[in-house]
Amino acid sequence: MRMRARRPRRRALALLAAVALQAACSGQGGAQGGGAAATPESTATPQAPSASASAAGAPTTHGEWVKYAAPQGDSIRAYVAYPERKEPAPAIIVIHEIFGLTEWEPTVADRLAKAGYVAILPDLLSSKHGRSPVDADSGRKLVGELEPGRVTADLDATLAYANGLPAVERGNVATIGFCWGGGQSFSYATTNPQLKAAVVCYGPAPDSAALARVQASVLGVYGENDARINADLPRVQRQMRAMGKRFAAETHPGTGHGFLKPGRQGNDGPEVERAWTRILGFYRETLGK
Repeated sequence: MRMRARRPRRRALALLAAVALQAACSGQGGAQGGGAAATPESTATPQAPSASASAAGAPTTHGEWVKYAAPQGDSIRAYVAYPERKEPAPAIIVIHEIFGLTEWEPTVADRLAKAGYVAILPDLLSSKHGRSPVDADSGRKLVGELEPGRVTADLDATLAYANGLPAVERGNVATIGFCWGGGQSFSYATTNPQLKAAVVCYGPAPDSAALARVQASVLGVYGENDARINADLPRVQRQMRAMGKRFAAETHPGTGHGFLKPGRQGNDGPEVERAWTRILGFYRETLGK
């Protein structure tokens, strides 16, 4: 897939962003914090779930790529996975890692759809850059250029789009994010009181002032060997408890940062399924099924 040409100034900004984002998933490039009709994409995309990637579990769901209006710039490109059920379902917004939308995240959406939810995966680079690049380093640089307000606005547009789908139980929407996206999942809970629940997978937490605005139930999923993220957990737990907020943190032994994704430390062990069991249980508690 080709990235759209960028002016020299934009290339310079990307290089500066790369320096600021030496550690992957640092959470520094994103948000602090009625949908328009969508147009399904008629052509196949290289980033659709591959047969090998989606073989595990073999979800019997319907997935499609769509585009809907973005508040700033171009449209938002997203993958939507639908469950096989006769009544409207809760919706879950899936937020990708700092590398942009890759082949892995649609398999997450399929997994959530198989569990009974409509899963919506926006490419948060698409409203500014057309779509995520295949190259991970290029994706990280472009995510570093995203303005916090743009990320929040695109998530607002995604939530509005979800609420406008006939297959979605209106007003019953949650998020899940991974790495950088985990930080965005937590941050979005500080900006949108409509959100019912948020799952934060090894993402950084908002500051103390922002935590006070959280109304959603929040579940944190963390790798044991991830001190960069986990060092802040005592503060978050203490402050959320003091404010009467609903926050639960699960740390999984023998795992590192990003362990839910293939190739990361601990992904080949039992903690991945244990984490998913906890995540789906949390959604049943907060969203129903």
